[in-house]
Amino acid sequence: MKKDIEKYLAEPGTKISLKNYATSYSGKLDKEDGLMELQEAKDKLDDFQETLYAANSHSLLVIFQAMDAAGKDSAIEHVMSGLNPQGCQVYSFKTPSAEEYSHDFLWRHYKALPQSGKIGIHNRSHYENVLICKVHPEYILAENIPGYTDVKNIDKDFWKKRYESIRNFEQHVSRNGTVILKFFLYVSKDEQKERFLDRIKDRTKNWKFSEGDIVERQYWDKYMEAYEEAIQETSTKEAPWFIIPADKKWYTRLAISQIIVDTLEKMKLEFPVLPKDKTEKLKDIEKRLLDEK
Repeated sequence: MKKDIEKYLAEPGTKISLKNYATSYSGKLDKEDGLMELQEAKDKLDDFQETLYAANSHSLLVIFQAMDAAGKDSAIEHVMSGLNPQGCQVYSFKTPSAEEYSHDFLWRHYKALPQSGKIGIHNRSHYENVLICKVHPEYILAENIPGYTDVKNIDKDFWKKRYESIRNFEQHVSRNGTVILKFFLYVSKDEQKERFLDRIKDRTKNWKFSEGDIVERQYWDKYMEAYEEAIQETSTKEAPWFIIPADKKWYTRLAISQIIVDTLEKMKLEFPVLPKDKTEKLKDIEKRLLDEK
């Protein structure tokens, strides 16, 4: 599994082409064994979360980005199902509100960062500002940025500066104790089509379907270009991107959970050790409790 993790890493500073990444897992691991490994990873994640919470020195931010129907919601549900809700914060970002548009594009995301000791999960993120906004640059006009009152002004230099803002934001956050993991769930266009059809055929899934998803599907190639550039420009040592095959949901969940566990393990977190005087006090309190009649 560790070799797979290395394979999915978008190596910082290198040219990224999605053609070099698979949308489906084709290895030897079968689903039954994969589900067993997923449970083991979830158990480890639960242990690491407790240590993270107790140490209270770091936080973990997990970002999910993907095309519609790639399985973000279900990945979050399954991978994080064993976590203590008190130590976990989940945000799903929609179209910015009037208040959010009155601030810079990173403002609402900075507000949603996890506190020390907690795991934050962002379902979509500040990357929407270089993904959907890259495909539909007219959305940028709603931000009322000086000098950008016309789509014609939104050029390569604009995007270059926006990527720079994202890198600076993530570097600052990382320096202050937040470990960042970014996952692009890479689903194929054919698999997306099948999942859309499934949502239409299954009445219990009708609520998941949006006509807007079909509209955005027409821009598939533009989205792939936007993802390639965004990942290439912002995959750094402090905040790496992982391109995860998403055609088989069970494997997607396993890969994500293994990467999170591996990251927490490398953090080498430990439970706080009390000073000697407090340890002696605890011994005294313990003796008093045991001597109670």
